[in-house]
Amino acid sequence: MKDNIYNYSRTSFEDYFLNIGSPKFRATQLFEALYKQRIREFSEITNFKKEFRIKLEENYYFGDLEIEKEQISEDGTRKYLFRLEDGILIETVLMKHNYGYSVCVTTQAGCNMGCAFCASGLIKKKRNLSTAEIVLQVLKIDNSLRKEGNRVSHVVVMGIGEPFDNYENVIEFIKVINDDKGLEIGSRHITISTCGIVPKIYQFSELPLQINLAVSLHFPNDEMRSRYMKINKKYSLAELFKALRYYYQKTNRRITFEYILLAGINDSLENAKELVELVRGMNAYINLIPYNETGLFKRSDEKTRRAFFDYLMKNGINAIMRKEQGHDIDAACGQLRLKEMQ
Repeated sequence: MKDNIYNYSRTSFEDYFLNIGSPKFRATQLFEALYKQRIREFSEITNFKKEFRIKLEENYYFGDLEIEKEQISEDGTRKYLFRLEDGILIETVLMKHNYGYSVCVTTQAGCNMGCAFCASGLIKKKRNLSTAEIVLQVLKIDNSLRKEGNRVSHVVVMGIGEPFDNYENVIEFIKVINDDKGLEIGSRHITISTCGIVPKIYQFSELPLQINLAVSLHFPNDEMRSRYMKINKKYSLAELFKALRYYYQKTNRRITFEYILLAGINDSLENAKELVELVRGMNAYINLIPYNETGLFKRSDEKTRRAFFDYLMKNGINAIMRKEQGHDIDAACGQLRLKEMQ
């Protein structure tokens, strides 16, 4: 059975070529053809002998994603609903910033983490996405941007699903997009988010890649976090922060904490005080996020959000208030997919 050509990093292809008795530099030539020249036929790899092209065609095919729907916001944000080869729908978001274009990719069809406030978790995980299915989200959008004279410059792994629950495929994806013969997106322009799968944080700490880590924290104590985030029942805040301190010790990389402000639940000044105590002494900053309402919770009003932010800053905690993008379309992660499936 043929495999999707976009499933593999250059290192993996080096192993493939060595196994068939060919020098590993063929992997570099193949990557340049795929990601620099953007070829879609093996016959177009003109620096390969015919026998190699036939061998590749026997083993691989060029996968693709079908655009089921596209929404464009007034601020330029684009949300794509892609259909996979087996008919499953996934979401990908393109955001325009003053520093470039970033793509937020999905890593699973559905999510089993069960965070109560998240639209993604309303439909359970059907399966993990392959490396190719994640790569193609970036590649399809980058191809479109290139027609406009632009390119994808940043990638955030924060779409539907828990990336560390699909760890091997996600890391292979990062190797592809980070490779200077691949999509050439710098390590510091790639951020991966987790709700807190502790063993994978330790594993991630050992990678020789300077990828940014973001943690979906959202609640400042175990009682609240366990009530709304099932992951905390398995890995407490003490266990999570022990792993994060190990990550910082190994990488010296700053950690981002994502904190969605929910009206009357986690947005009081008492909660802000708990958050300060929790993260004090860490090289981190708090990304405060206005909630995109899904009907289950309400967003904190602007006055409350501002008071929470000011408290953090006055107590020496670096924080930013996330700029809202795509608020006039199905902005919450998973909302467009959920609406289409319903």
